[in-house]
Amino acid sequence: MSIERRTPTSHAQLDRVVRDLSQRRRDWVNTGLRERAGFLQACIAAVRTVAREWVQAGCQAQRIDPTCPLAGEHWLSGPVVTLRCFRLTAESLQRGARPQPAWSREHQGQQIVGVVPSGHLEKALFSGVRAEIWIEPGKPATQGRIYRRKEAGEEGRGGVALVLGAGNVSSIAPRDLVHKLFVEDEVVVLKMHPVNEYLGPIFERAFAPLILGGYLAIVYGGAETGSYLCRHELVDSIHLTGSHHTHDAIVWGNDERERARRKAAGEPVIDKRVTSELGCVSPVIVVPGEWSDGDLDRQARSVAGMVVNNASFNCNAAKAIVLQQGWPQREQFLERLRGALAAAPQRYAYYPGAQERYERFRDRYPDSEPLGGDAQSGCLPWTIIPEVKPERGEYALTHEAFCGMVAEVALPAADPEDFLSTATDFVNDAVWGSLSCMLLLDPSVERSLGARLQEAIGRLRYGGVAVNSWSGYLFALSATSWGAYPGNPLTDVRSGIGTVGNTMLFDHPQKSVVVAPFGAWPKPVWFPDHRTLASLGERLADMETAPAWRRLPRLALAAARG
Repeated sequence: MSIERRTPTSHAQLDRVVRDLSQRRRDWVNTGLRERAGFLQACIAAVRTVAREWVQAGCQAQRIDPTCPLAGEHWLSGPVVTLRCFRLTAESLQRGARPQPAWSREHQGQQIVGVVPSGHLEKALFSGVRAEIWIEPGKPATQGRIYRRKEAGEEGRGGVALVLGAGNVSSIAPRDLVHKLFVEDEVVVLKMHPVNEYLGPIFERAFAPLILGGYLAIVYGGAETGSYLCRHELVDSIHLTGSHHTHDAIVWGNDERERARRKAAGEPVIDKRVTSELGCVSPVIVVPGEWSDGDLDRQARSVAGMVVNNASFNCNAAKAIVLQQGWPQREQFLERLRGALAAAPQRYAYYPGAQERYERFRDRYPDSEPLGGDAQSGCLPWTIIPEVKPERGEYALTHEAFCGMVAEVALPAADPEDFLSTATDFVNDAVWGSLSCMLLLDPSVERSLGARLQEAIGRLRYGGVAVNSWSGYLFALSATSWGAYPGNPLTDVRSGIGTVGNTMLFDHPQKSVVVAPFGAWPKPVWFPDHRTLASLGERLADMETAPAWRRLPRLALAAARG
């Protein structure tokens, strides 16, 4: 198959698209739960039909052999996540938009609801993994706000939402449009990102039921097209995934001086609701313990996978490894990490600006360590920056590399408890962003910490916290919420405003937490040496399309051989 550039949608076409959507917004507001679930179910069938073509297109664009294990990344981050998000949303609507959580509890008066596993099949599928949503303090664990209001007789207004699709992970735009349609009650114009606009024709078939219904339209173009739509009088809200620089250009204008003036005066250039999922210098807090050789090897490969997945073009890629200065096994762990990164396949640096960002970091940190030999044409080496100063304003801690660069930071601490407390304060205050973070700790340390671990999780100002796991799990699970920690103003947006995912429709998510076993088996899917990722990804697509016990043996076999 060939990948061709798409012709930008003309202004006249954009006007017609937005006008037609605006005329359909009232019909969407009045569409009932059963019919909405039907749209999702029809899209699920269509997504599965185009899934292989979707994966092949992504592999071609990123110069990946579609028959090799790396193709599994495209299965997992594209069709699998999309299918799961659509299916879970449909199930929530079928349950009256108030599905029962798997469990509920409180922590210091804060409501916490369990979302994974939900049912016996998920217990088998996500062996030993549990995930929950922490509700904003002082808020109830209510669900389905727009649907409750309709039940109470309130007339919804609806609206036209502009979704500015991300160019890095192909399931982001589908998840965003589902959130806008089914959680916020708005019809959607999706502008494809120029980096992955080749997926547009595939999306047009995958989401044809919504497009033919008049509730979704897909358009093409670059920054000029996005700017025109952002200022369109019939567009009511905007959601973007990208960088805070893009956000500020949209909200405050392109001119730097004018932007500063407008921020100070509180005068944005657009008067619309803007939500966003932006970047983060994602930290991995490694709580010291007495690790075996197997532990050191496994956790080093896990962290390496957090760095190299999707060529490190993830907003939740590991970017700061936070260690205890006096941990006796610190150097052993770092050596294992170097080895795991050096052994990881080199990846084509497909995202624009990667070479320039990489060189800026290399200029700042001449002692940084490229790993894996000379980079192949179009690739960048996985690179560690050792012993970064743990200071506020440090470049590697306040700038997201968005390439295969990861910093190592060591903090002084007396013991694991002291380290966890110190590291929590450090990442909250000195590491840029609040999207997600990771915690690694062995079972004996977890037992010794007791309630103090929950206290640390509660204090972490991140929208996603992954314990013994990569935060990509939180994105993929979809029942969990995904977005920055609440509280960022438009004038200092950092990792963004609002959440997506959250397919159980909780009204006030603060953060989501996933906890996995320290010695997880089978091999987690983000490990860079996973041998059966492609076959596992396709079998997971079948499972998410139509969950059934009969699918589990073949899926388990692929996972066990990883």
